[in-house]
Amino acid sequence: MVDCHIHMVLDGVNWKEAIARHKAAPQEAFIRETLEQYQTLGFSDLRDGGDRWGVCDLAAKLAPEYGIRYRSPGFPIYKIGHYGGFIGRGFDEFVEYRALVREARTRAHFIKIMISGLMDFERYGVLTSEPLPPKLIRDMIACAHDEGFSVMAHANGDEAVRAALAGGVDSIEHGAYLTDETLCQLAESRAVWVPTLVTIGNLIGCGRFPDEVLKPLLAYQRNAVKKAAALGAKIACGSDAGAYRVLHGQGGMDERALLRRILGEGADAVLDTGNTAIMARF
Repeated sequence: MVDCHIHMVLDGVNWKEAIARHKAAPQEAFIRETLEQYQTLGFSDLRDGGDRWGVCDLAAKLAPEYGIRYRSPGFPIYKIGHYGGFIGRGFDEFVEYRALVREARTRAHFIKIMISGLMDFERYGVLTSEPLPPKLIRDMIACAHDEGFSVMAHANGDEAVRAALAGGVDSIEHGAYLTDETLCQLAESRAVWVPTLVTIGNLIGCGRFPDEVLKPLLAYQRNAVKKAAALGAKIACGSDAGAYRVLHGQGGMDERALLRRILGEGADAVLDTGNTAIMARF
């Protein structure tokens, strides 16, 4: 069992309260309890999406005690004025981005970049903000690669994903609303797609967001995953655990179950290939 995208800093219930828990210092007891939950459920590998308070750093340090291989970017990096400020560290000028990448060498296994907004769960087909310019995306990936890092990209929409793939990104996280052309580009690339479908599916019926938006969005994403797999794209299992209603441990199991239903016969082989590629690269 692996989960290729979690956030130890979050708890799946209330993101503001979860972050407040760790702001003064990472809470070791909470982290140990969560790692024990993963151990009990049989997880052997976890990849964190990062946070700026050091929660993922402490989790990575403690995880071997629980028989878990844990990989972390230390902190996500975002462009000031764009999505990511609630959890990451920001830059304005590119020289500041380069400095953050170099700082990460002391604590990170890879670099995570935030290059687009989120899915708007109130409005089908809409993202919450514009993506970064394609050239900047490509330059960010090249800089991280030059420093010896693999790159995880939070990316939704064709523009951000195409730019990331053109830049040689190592993984695409989320990847909402991808067209057939972009799915073909994904399949032809070396990147692994981590679609995090339970962040949509686990919201259906909860009343927080309209189901008339969530249901077609999940249907679109399910269809895109099926198409991508048929094209030969590498797909890995990551739940975004810690996001609302995506609980640690259970979220990873929910994501794998959903992906297995989508992919049908041969699903385990597809996912094992993608998961192995993630763990080898990160």
